[in-house]
Amino acid sequence: MREVLDVLHREFVYLWYYFDVQLRQIFGYWVLGILLGSCVSVFLKDRIHGVLRSMSGSQMGLWGIVPASLLGIASPLCMYGTIPLAASFSRSGMQDEWLASFMMCSILLNPQLIIYSTALGMTALAVRIVSCFLCGIAAGLLIWAFQRGKPFFRFDGFDEPVSRDTDPNPALRLLKNIGRNIKATGPYFLLGVVLSALFQRYVPQDLMTAAFGGNEAFGVLMAATIGVPLYACGGGTIPLLQAWLMDGMSMGSAAAFMITGPSTKITNLGALKIVLGLKHFLLYLAFVMVFSFLTGLAVNLLI
Repeated sequence: MREVLDVLHREFVYLWYYFDVQLRQIFGYWVLGILLGSCVSVFLKDRIHGVLRSMSGSQMGLWGIVPASLLGIASPLCMYGTIPLAASFSRSGMQDEWLASFMMCSILLNPQLIIYSTALGMTALAVRIVSCFLCGIAAGLLIWAFQRGKPFFRFDGFDEPVSRDTDPNPALRLLKNIGRNIKATGPYFLLGVVLSALFQRYVPQDLMTAAFGGNEAFGVLMAATIGVPLYACGGGTIPLLQAWLMDGMSMGSAAAFMITGPSTKITNLGALKIVLGLKHFLLYLAFVMVFSFLTGLAVNLLI
């Protein structure tokens, strides 16, 4: 019995060490991401969406997918907030290819997740931002090429989202938003740190390198595939990605994971199924998997 307790105590000490190191490395990025995300949501959200709304009457044509993609990255809304907003844009006459670019980038990235991702290093951050932007552009181009003149989305019954940031005191409005942000992301962030500690302790580095390292297509495909079940929250996957990259995951495999993860997050899929219908929903899944795989291969060739 004494020996069993000694083993358990030793394993706890090891796990606590990995947990503590991981937490110290990325806790500051999480806090900064919370603060920035809340500031954008409280003070800049309406302005960002106002810019996109003002584009509805413009004559930008296909070029509109570029600012739409950038504004999707800047938008702090989750998918269940983005879809009603996109519905209002659609009713005001916005083209489906612009909406596709905006929604795709909004799924993949937001200001808060950008700050979180700096914990992975500048290379990974640049890969994430560029691949997200290009994914939005690709989505818009495909809608323009194959669905021109035909409706792609079904926004019936969606009203403009009601803002929760309504307190007349700006400071209280910000504090309440920060509280909601912590409540929404905190548990997933801690779970990610725990999982990364378990991976570092019990998964051999050679196994990670063999599965996700190098420039092989198999590693990219594996990373794209595991992004589907493992992704629950952007902040929660940063500790995992940091540990995997340290253990030999290639940057291309990380890029594939960072695309399929948020794109196939269960809450995002639930919202998208409503507005896409079965056929377009399946096309969306195929697009995400193919784009993430090709992106991972390209990143491995370039980096």
